[in-house]
Amino acid sequence: MAVMLDGNLTIDDVVTVAKDGARVELGGEVRSRVAENRKFLERTIEDGDRPIYGVTTGFGDLVCEEIPEEKRRQLQVNLLRSHSAGVGEPLSPETVRGIIALRANSLGRGYSGIRVKLLESLMDLLNEGVVPHVPKKGSLGASGDLIPLAHAGSVLIGEGKAYYEGELLPGSDALEAAGMEPVELREKEGLALINGTQAMTAVTAIATAEARRLLRVADITAGMTAYMVGGNFSQYDSRIYELRPYEGQDNVAGNMRRLLEYEPDEYQPKNVQDPYSIRCVPQIHGGARSALKRTIESLETEINSVTDNPLLFENDTPVISGGNFHGEPVALVADYLGMALTELGNVSERRVNRLLHPDLNGDLPPFLAEDPGTNSGFMLAQYTSAALTSENKNLSNPASVDTVPVSGDQEDHVSMGMHSAEQLQEIVGNVRNILAVELIAAVQAQESRECELPDPLSEVYQSVRKEVPPVQEDRELSTLIEKVADLLGKGDLLGDLPDRYGIE
Repeated sequence: MAVMLDGNLTIDDVVTVAKDGARVELGGEVRSRVAENRKFLERTIEDGDRPIYGVTTGFGDLVCEEIPEEKRRQLQVNLLRSHSAGVGEPLSPETVRGIIALRANSLGRGYSGIRVKLLESLMDLLNEGVVPHVPKKGSLGASGDLIPLAHAGSVLIGEGKAYYEGELLPGSDALEAAGMEPVELREKEGLALINGTQAMTAVTAIATAEARRLLRVADITAGMTAYMVGGNFSQYDSRIYELRPYEGQDNVAGNMRRLLEYEPDEYQPKNVQDPYSIRCVPQIHGGARSALKRTIESLETEINSVTDNPLLFENDTPVISGGNFHGEPVALVADYLGMALTELGNVSERRVNRLLHPDLNGDLPPFLAEDPGTNSGFMLAQYTSAALTSENKNLSNPASVDTVPVSGDQEDHVSMGMHSAEQLQEIVGNVRNILAVELIAAVQAQESRECELPDPLSEVYQSVRKEVPPVQEDRELSTLIEKVADLLGKGDLLGDLPDRYGIE
């Protein structure tokens, strides 16, 4: 399957290229648009009426330095070299594939002055399996993700390092192994490769795709826990949510009704009110869904935007310098979603406490242990959940509120968007584990109650039991948690169950 780079990508398209290894193709009139825009740039350079940032001038605070014609192509090569200043562990191959796909999609809009050959070479990295080695650390998020994009772009000119068939090679060797040749950069092309928000956007998009899946999982685990502790299911009655009509919380309440098979005319509650971690699932999970919706809207705008500088328009002011490379829109929503997911983990840990606490879990055994005292049961699983929720609280401190001026104060406000994206990615991984703990614990509770489950929850129980056995005596729990978390991350544990029961 091929994904068309035509300026209309979705988050799912990005994930398909990044994680599933899909090929990419140029859609529609992309080649002709890019070719015409390149011709326009060349005519503008020949006219020589005005300076063009990054083409006939230096960069950043060196904007007033005029570059003579004979050095303009060398300027583009030097740009990639000087900006390849990243440090730390490399970004994952999936993330780097996402970065390249997003950069090609943006350049294909036809406002960046590049040649079609450069765009096709970017696509060849994806289609031929060449993955640049890109250090994680160094991006300030304005002027875009300069450093990670420079590392990615350096491979195109036969420099830097890249993975090919799992082996890390010098960039030139990786290209040769893939049957590719280095590109000789021309005016504007080095700048076009690095001026953009594609690194932070790729990380955020991949994390957001998993967050969307985990929000459905969170409703399912909450439904199982609510049933196990004998919750009052009337708190999910649709009439409540008509009076506070947030879409997210209404969707979650509907999910809980379907999971619990709640029928208001036939239902007799066992207690008057539940604690907030059970009663307010629609409000808390629903708030996270609102953050997810806002993040997706912003990301899909960013994914299909032109984010380099300067931009070329065929009008009275043909070359205009602006700030579309500034990552603030991505940074803010990455922080927002990170905070929302932190809350999702917080409330899940509190529900685990309800399942385990001897004074709060009703007729369930203390800590869900078969022989309490001799066995500790799931006591320490909650420790792990608590540790992860605490870590998330630190990670959800918004990176976007920080800024450090650089480039002689020409770039005097930066977004720190890559920090926001990486924090979000860490939070998503932690929440995956937190939900795995709750799901295993809630299913374990059924071993003690042995009650008849609603059909959806019965299938959840069976799905978990196919992968992990009941805990009848103390054993290492980390292997169970890691296995369930891994399956949740891949979307394999519950299969099509959410769709079959209308879990949104």
